[in-house]
Amino acid sequence: MKTDFKFSNLLGTVYRQGNLVFTPDGTCILSPVGNRVSCFDLVNNKSFTFSYEHRKNIARIALNPQASLLLSVDEDGRAILVNFVRRTVLHHFNFKDKVTDLQFSPDGTFISATTFRQIQLWRTPKHGQDREFNPFVRHRIYTGHHAEINSLTWSKDSRFFLTTSKDSTARIYSVSSDDSSAATVLGGHRDSVVGAFFSADQETIYTVARDGALFTWKYQVPGFKTEDRDEDDDIILGDEDEEKKMRWVTTKKDLFKQDAKVKCAAFHPDTKLLVVGFANGVFGIYELPEFNLIHTLSISQNEIDFVTINKTGEWLAFGAAKLGQLLVWEWQSESYILKQQGHYDSINCLTYSPDGSKIITGADDGKIKVWDAASGFAIVTFTEHMSAVTAVEFSKRGNVLFSSSLDGSIRAWDLIRYRNFRTFTAPERIQFSSLAVDPSGEVVCAGSLDDFDIHLWSVQTGQLLDRLSGHEGPVSALSFADDGGTLASASWDKTVRVWNIFGRRVHVEPFQLNSDVLAIALRPDSKQIAISTLEGQISFWDVADGRQIGAIEGRNDISGGRHTDDRFTAKNSARSKSFRTLSYNSDGSCILAGGNSKYVCLYDIDNEVLLRKYTISRNMGLEGTVEFLNSKNMTEAGPMSLIDDAGEASDLENRIDRTLPGASRGDLSVRKTRPAIRSTSIKFDPTGRSFAAASTEGLLVYSVNDSFFFDPFDLDIDVTPTTTLAVLNKEHDYLKALVMAFRLNERYLIYQVYESVHPRDITIVARKLPVVYLSPLLKFIASVIEESQHLEFHLRWIEAIVTTHGQYLKSRRVEFGPELRGVQKATLKLQRELAKVTDGNEYLLKYLLTEKGTMDSYMHIVN
Repeated sequence: MKTDFKFSNLLGTVYRQGNLVFTPDGTCILSPVGNRVSCFDLVNNKSFTFSYEHRKNIARIALNPQASLLLSVDEDGRAILVNFVRRTVLHHFNFKDKVTDLQFSPDGTFISATTFRQIQLWRTPKHGQDREFNPFVRHRIYTGHHAEINSLTWSKDSRFFLTTSKDSTARIYSVSSDDSSAATVLGGHRDSVVGAFFSADQETIYTVARDGALFTWKYQVPGFKTEDRDEDDDIILGDEDEEKKMRWVTTKKDLFKQDAKVKCAAFHPDTKLLVVGFANGVFGIYELPEFNLIHTLSISQNEIDFVTINKTGEWLAFGAAKLGQLLVWEWQSESYILKQQGHYDSINCLTYSPDGSKIITGADDGKIKVWDAASGFAIVTFTEHMSAVTAVEFSKRGNVLFSSSLDGSIRAWDLIRYRNFRTFTAPERIQFSSLAVDPSGEVVCAGSLDDFDIHLWSVQTGQLLDRLSGHEGPVSALSFADDGGTLASASWDKTVRVWNIFGRRVHVEPFQLNSDVLAIALRPDSKQIAISTLEGQISFWDVADGRQIGAIEGRNDISGGRHTDDRFTAKNSARSKSFRTLSYNSDGSCILAGGNSKYVCLYDIDNEVLLRKYTISRNMGLEGTVEFLNSKNMTEAGPMSLIDDAGEASDLENRIDRTLPGASRGDLSVRKTRPAIRSTSIKFDPTGRSFAAASTEGLLVYSVNDSFFFDPFDLDIDVTPTTTLAVLNKEHDYLKALVMAFRLNERYLIYQVYESVHPRDITIVARKLPVVYLSPLLKFIASVIEESQHLEFHLRWIEAIVTTHGQYLKSRRVEFGPELRGVQKATLKLQRELAKVTDGNEYLLKYLLTEKGTMDSYMHIVN
């Protein structure tokens, strides 16, 4: 098994804080999610997350006009310069202060960063400067504001830029010293200025204040109204003295008349559209300079934190950090292009669909979300649960999902019609914490921390069938074997029991452990069970004989990370020295383990050794990610990060403390305690090519990197690309050429030989192919079917392999399980895409036939 899993995507969260950025073509939008950056392709319906990480949560991002450089800055002012096309980190830089706004100039020459009351102007790193010690060269520092700067806007010609501040003013600055006389202060607002914008001709400036006031400024002689001047008048431009008297004058004042403060604003100069987001979740679209209201819409229950407009002015993007919402709205058709919302509370559980195309997550917010594994978008959200969702499980057959919750219910969901069709409850009011489903989908069972029994229901009737008693402590985990009649249950009474549920008896004697059992996992062949205990040990037991066959000591592997208020080191911490979740890979040779730590460990079971240790987050804004605490952050009153400084904030709404004391989970207001890093659930993809980890940062997906991997198999000195092509083109021996290509394991060579096989010879080649090459051939077909146009050709190969080697594959279904599930996943995706095309063609043919009948009738009448 390959162990080179690399971070591939981040699901479960779409927006945390900061600004949103459209790419220059307007088809993609960049969003900061914690300490990473995600890119959402709005046209192709795909998303990806950059693999690099910041040390803190990202505050601002900027993309240059050529879409080649991405600059992101965290809360401490540390910046990372990234090649946007290749997704590689180019340089690290430190602005040494909190950055409130970050912009590239329209010509891409400068980078502007606002830090408190200063504006720093830097030259954009260019090609050829990669050998310099520091590619960032500062051009100039601008000052003048008396309070924190809110925003910065460039003019279209990159000569000037506007800044707004909490000192109720906006200022104009020039890049070149030749235009230094243009520096001006725009005063008159009674509240903090949120945004300032140039018009398309740069002769008008619009400023928006937080109290809902919109000022229109024009460059003219004071007291002279430009709208009264005729086109033939040259009162201003002709005289130098008159030109000296000209300055920016307020010509119009308007009010938005909303019962909420203005939080953000964006202006599109070409279409003259002003979009304003308010603190009550409402946004408005206004046409300037007439100030005509075009549309208002409430899109969030909380305040809108950021708004931006794409280049064409058709799409508006909104970010609401309170609930983690990201919306892209087309204002002309009044329709959503993108409407995504992550879990606004910690994710508790996850599971893959049997074909691996969907990932289902449940969280403390009571929501269940279905994510498309390929695109990274949420397909549907279920909100019927009234409390935290603790477990989700798929039935092995059919599109039926089961979930358990602390509201005392087990629900069954139909993932074809997306509805809840069955609800199971217990006679008493108890909170369910674990769940297991019979592979046939006929029986569902659940355990609770409130009592010691296991409840069993019939899925068909919804009736409670039985209550299995025997445990002397709360039931912590449940798992069904693939045979359907065997159920394994773990408890805090230091035992694991294996039940024969149809015989209503214990299958073997209880497995006695040394400490409380936290998690269990059954191997895919149901012959072995892995048990995780509170003391940090993973033990392996034979299910049939009830004896222990192996053990892994993982206390030192999983431990790591120190909390801010810890009085002891991370090495001596007991909170992160046990595994809370386990998952076997598809062939049962390795096991993944995670817990209340920043690490996820991958073990080889036979050799009982640690293969890889993955760090799920390096975000220092979370508890448990640093190994050593800095003594300078410790005061006599305790750690500085835990001291409440809300009373020192400059704004009134920030000084008012509405938080619940000590609340860290289940509270939608600002938290007083920082969230701690942990992985609550880990699952391998059914194909074995990736795994997902539900963590504090969201749903992290790791995949095997196949971009460049040379792994020859049974190589001989006579097997070369030249001899392989000679056998293919001259001898036309397809079977021999295919075997030689697989021995070299060069993808381009395999593809060339594979495509050269004549369709009538596919069955013969498949029949004579040695069984040792079945696994690489199935993997290759599963990978190539998604990107090739020869659909029938691939389906013929699959049919020939299954027909000729079906019995062999069935007898070794555990060994070939990942390959067969990969082929199934690819064919199901192909089926869905073909269904969309055929549906469209069906309506088109009906329309053409209808039109043909109409034309025939018309010609008949004419004749």
